[in-house]
Amino acid sequence: MRQELQSLPKGLAEDVARNLVMVANLIDEDPEQAYAYSKIALRLASRVAAVREAAGFAAYATQKYSEALAEFRAARRMTGSVELWPVMADCERGLGRPERAMAMAGEPEVQKLDKAGQVEMRMVAAGARRDMGQIDAAIVTLQSPELASNSVQPWTARLRYAYADALLAAGREGEAREWFAKTLEADKDGATDASDRLAEMDGVEFVDAHDEHDEQDTQDGDHDDLSDPADVRDDEDVEDVEDVEDVEHDDLSDDVVEAQDDEADDTDSEGDKSS
Repeated sequence: MRQELQSLPKGLAEDVARNLVMVANLIDEDPEQAYAYSKIALRLASRVAAVREAAGFAAYATQKYSEALAEFRAARRMTGSVELWPVMADCERGLGRPERAMAMAGEPEVQKLDKAGQVEMRMVAAGARRDMGQIDAAIVTLQSPELASNSVQPWTARLRYAYADALLAAGREGEAREWFAKTLEADKDGATDASDRLAEMDGVEFVDAHDEHDEQDTQDGDHDDLSDPADVRDDEDVEDVEDVEDVEHDDLSDDVVEAQDDEADDTDSEGDKSS
């Protein structure tokens, strides 16, 4: 890529390089942002093959398969390389044309691919078979010396995973579990979710600790808001008793006052008689 950028003016080359670096850094974590940077690089240097290739991968990552295919084709015309052949075939799958992907799998370009490219093409072809509902043919397509090898290569985990997934789709759960386990052995970087698939097959459910904590807080909040009906009844009974006591106290006070008034009247009457 550096050699290609040397054909550009220094300032422009630096701007293009910065955008391409951002594409590479973001394409896995934030493909939409990576795509935006690729469009900037494309506007700056559309005649550079590395830029067209980066734009193609950014479009591919955001499932813009038609755009990705156009960029890959442009890059291939500029370089004459066949290394993009498998991803171009996969774009055909993304566009709903698995037959074209299968046709590409039989082209002479495949024989020009390195080992990694040929394994990638095999996985694309198997995916195309599955797209067409040919699950058994997909399984056979993946069966190869690379799959049977105990040697762990950069493509091993993905190849084993594709095979395990195809077996599971065919209802061959025992074999699928075996190959998901083999995938996990080769997947040192966690490129696949083989561990999750194994756990799912074993009936293990993962609970997000953060979500569990939030749910507990919600339950606690609901508990605080809801009073025990017995407590409510007890409070009402206490209030009723207090009301009765208040009434009785008021009635008793009235009786005492009335009695005192009567006594005073009697005293006054006796005084009048004495006079």
